[in-house]
Amino acid sequence: MHDLHQMIFAPFLEFSFMRRALAGCLALSLGAAPVGVFLTLRRMSLMGDAMAHAILPGTALGFLASGLSLGAMTFGGALAGLAVALASGFVARGTLLREDASLAGFYLISLALGVLIVSTHGSNVDLLHVLFGTVLALDDAALLLLAGIASITLVALAMLYRPLVLECVDPGFLRSVSRLSPLAHHGFLALVVINLVGGFQALGTLMAVGIMILPAITARFWARDVAGLLAAAVITGVASGVAGLLFSYHASVPSGPAIILSAGLVFIASLLFGPRGIVTAWLRKRTHLEA
Repeated sequence: MHDLHQMIFAPFLEFSFMRRALAGCLALSLGAAPVGVFLTLRRMSLMGDAMAHAILPGTALGFLASGLSLGAMTFGGALAGLAVALASGFVARGTLLREDASLAGFYLISLALGVLIVSTHGSNVDLLHVLFGTVLALDDAALLLLAGIASITLVALAMLYRPLVLECVDPGFLRSVSRLSPLAHHGFLALVVINLVGGFQALGTLMAVGIMILPAITARFWARDVAGLLAAAVITGVASGVAGLLFSYHASVPSGPAIILSAGLVFIASLLFGPRGIVTAWLRKRTHLEA
């Protein structure tokens, strides 16, 4: 029991930076994981990755202009992400390109611009900070930002729950019977952007999308209805955050990649052994044939 206590509980009890990191992971899981569920239901999982790259030039400019200024990086990242989302939507509605194709074009331009800005005006340390974050160095302002984003996300999802679910099933029908379709679509894109910006503060630009998508796709192997998916995604996100932080602490490895890797391992285990996983389905089929 003593060894178990030292391995699991002692790091969080003894070090305030571990408790802050845990609180940040909890806030990220409560906000980003439910957004990821709706992204996967809308078959837009890769859009999260695209938007994570799209915020890079804004955060890079904020970082280079004001250093580790939470406000500057948050404002810059949100502005860049929303600009790419609006531009891709405008192009999709006014040209022959579909929204995914126009988004791919804009996010690639945005990614290249962001890397160019940091590489020419900053150091390698600056680039690593922007790309991979510092979850073990979250301060009060960052935690308040993450908590605020999670609160806004949960309230917004509760208000837009029915149109979002309907849009996942039949967006054409929603447009024909309700005026909430544009609000649900653009409001949801805004939630994606602000959660990626929040995730950037802890996990960096390249890792923020991981805590959004991996718990969401893992939940598909444990639940069937939307409410179950949301709960399973949040639980997976929290568990991955705890496991990743402990792995990072004991193995002395970067915390952001450790958290995302933990979420990836949970996904693979669920893919194989979850109630709707490959091995479980095979065993169920075999038992049915033998019976």
